[in-house]
Amino acid sequence: MPHGWRAAVRHMIAPMELGLRGRRAVVGGASSGIGAAIAGGLAAEGCSLLIWSRDEAHLAPVADDLRARYGVDVATAAVDAGDPAAPELLEQAVIGSLGSADICVLNAGGPAPVDPLETDVDGWRAAFASLAIHPILLASRLIGPMRERGWGRIVACLSWSVKEPIPELVYSTAGRSALAAWMKTVAPLVAADGVTINGILTGPIATPRIEDLDRSRAEREARDLDEVRAERIGSIPAGRLGKPEELASLAAYLCSEPAGFQTGTFTLVDGSLVRAL
Repeated sequence: MPHGWRAAVRHMIAPMELGLRGRRAVVGGASSGIGAAIAGGLAAEGCSLLIWSRDEAHLAPVADDLRARYGVDVATAAVDAGDPAAPELLEQAVIGSLGSADICVLNAGGPAPVDPLETDVDGWRAAFASLAIHPILLASRLIGPMRERGWGRIVACLSWSVKEPIPELVYSTAGRSALAAWMKTVAPLVAADGVTINGILTGPIATPRIEDLDRSRAEREARDLDEVRAERIGSIPAGRLGKPEELASLAAYLCSEPAGFQTGTFTLVDGSLVRAL
């Protein structure tokens, strides 16, 4: 081995420290599901949080639980990702609660299923506003201070449909793909400033969103809901839905110090559902 191998080996086998204690994170869609799990993962690592979603009634209990469980500061903001004022409102909420953000987790719920041959202008506008335009504008507002400090993390929860389109989720597929394109474009521009930008391509995770999609499909096709659920599980090589906490663990790693050289990447968490390389 090359000179200094003993020190290198000692470093490699040391327990991983994510180095997130004291970092400030803003997490979207955090009233339930994936967003709430990611907020919990970051809180467990000692991050102060601003969690937001349009569902104000469910934000408060999540925040209370995180404070009680992990003893961290948690602020909330009730903001609709589709609101044209969302980027500015969230930037002001970050300034008011955290001062600035070291970590930004972009996460928003997707549009309802639709026949891809029967889309309309309003549907496209709404999808691109909440899934691409507003997340891009928010991240752009937060990246500047990150670059000045020489450290920052942008993590976006996207979808496996970015790799393999889902016909009935054409609005979601297109909107999230646009965000992914922006991320890939910007990542090399800020890498030298210590800012990383990475995406998580979420597969079928056990969340209210999956329940809604299965229910919608059962209604559209006049089928039994249990049959639709079983069909979904049967399509996943792992034989089960993913757990929100499994995805949250990856998100915490992507936000961490050890992940500082990983940027411009998109990682599938899908139980090997997607067959593309």
